[in-house]
Amino acid sequence: MTARVDLKWCSLIHMAIFAWYIFTLKSNCSLEISARHPGARQYGGRWKYLTFINLVMQTVFFGFCFLTEAMYLLLSSKVPTLMVKMRDAVFTTLVFPVGTFVAMSFWSIYAYDRELVYPKFLDEIIPNWLNHALHTVILPLLLVQHYLQHHQYPSRARGILVLALFASLYLSWVLWVHYASGIWVYPIMAKLSPVGLMLFFAASALAMAPLYLLGEKLSHACWGTQGRRGVDSAIGKTRQEKDRLSYWKDQAGEG
Repeated sequence: MTARVDLKWCSLIHMAIFAWYIFTLKSNCSLEISARHPGARQYGGRWKYLTFINLVMQTVFFGFCFLTEAMYLLLSSKVPTLMVKMRDAVFTTLVFPVGTFVAMSFWSIYAYDRELVYPKFLDEIIPNWLNHALHTVILPLLLVQHYLQHHQYPSRARGILVLALFASLYLSWVLWVHYASGIWVYPIMAKLSPVGLMLFFAASALAMAPLYLLGEKLSHACWGTQGRRGVDSAIGKTRQEKDRLSYWKDQAGEG
């Protein structure tokens, strides 16, 4: 199975996505926070929101993808295997499952009762397009990334362990914010009993594992369990084509 998108087009797509996330991040940080929703002025600032952490994560990831391809195109040399492995590790264990969780959990709670996660008065502060940029657009862009590049998944035990560690650290951060400032990051947490809060945290953490497995299944559906097996079968290609195949070979972790 060979690459579906030419390397130059792939780099342009990554550049466009990176630019979109830079614009979204800048717009989010430029919001004039009113007294009704101090947000960034409260303890922990924007960093207490998983949505913002995810936004930064997506921005850095797609910027790294663009950098990796730009290095290859401009320097006409093989991309270091370490960079490809780093890209795959971050996407498979964090970027895809966390980004998908943000989109699915937000809209699930929103559909049940928006006041529990996104009170109506926020419509007057956060533009509708920015809300969708933060909670909706991330999902199709992650699917585009699955289509563009094959990612080598680690063992399930290792991948889920990394994701569980991230979830534990974030939940610990949420609890610390409440301990230090007396505020809950999301309105739904203030309405739960201690037992309900524990169940909510446990359910949120456990929901990450199926999303990791979903990413693995999507990767196999797009690329097959063996990745780009057709790379080694190319014969009689021009030098440029061989260089491109060499790059994609690295992408597939076969180099």
